[in-house]
Amino acid sequence: MSKTVVHVLRHGEVYNPDQILYGRLPGFRLSELGVQMAKAAAQGLAEREIVHVVASPLERAQQTAEPIAAQFGLPVGVDERLIESANWFEGKKVSPGDGSFRDPRNWWVLRDPMTPSWGEAYRVIAERMFAAVQAARVAAEGREAVLVSHQLPIWTLRRYVERKRLWHDPRKRQCGLASLTSFHFDGAKVVGIGYSEPAAHLIALSATARTAKGA
Repeated sequence: MSKTVVHVLRHGEVYNPDQILYGRLPGFRLSELGVQMAKAAAQGLAEREIVHVVASPLERAQQTAEPIAAQFGLPVGVDERLIESANWFEGKKVSPGDGSFRDPRNWWVLRDPMTPSWGEAYRVIAERMFAAVQAARVAAEGREAVLVSHQLPIWTLRRYVERKRLWHDPRKRQCGLASLTSFHFDGAKVVGIGYSEPAAHLIALSATARTAKGA
């Protein structure tokens, strides 16, 4: 059987000065830091045998894919199955203290965290993501592919492959900005999952700079 790797990359930081949950809304692009994160992800894959690059149709995912595709002389494909999950709170502020979660009129939306009631069902997300990964595996058979998606879909996919319950604590997701969750296949079977953060140094530098600026 052929051994194939499908890397699922979360997009880089997004420019979002109003701190809303942007979800599938158009017009949300990478920040300057996010662009650097995308380049760091490309550098982290430079020695790999990438032959297939596909991204969610949203701008931030397409932008994150561009330096990788350019590095290997490939086009960026689009797969709707990689899109961000649908969410009832899209376009609203959800930050602690002043977000929509504090408004009692919205509490009915939060009634079922296991499905969840506020957005696309975890099972639907998992199945569409796994179908996209399998399509990429076939396209890159014996070599490697990169898919660019979003945090919740990637984490749901990983839990699905690991046969864990799909509902979870969002604070415990292992899926940082511009991180790679890599699915190793032997034929059509997943035989291993890897995780790396090629842009971690940029996130650390940014945090240090913000701390120094506020001091």
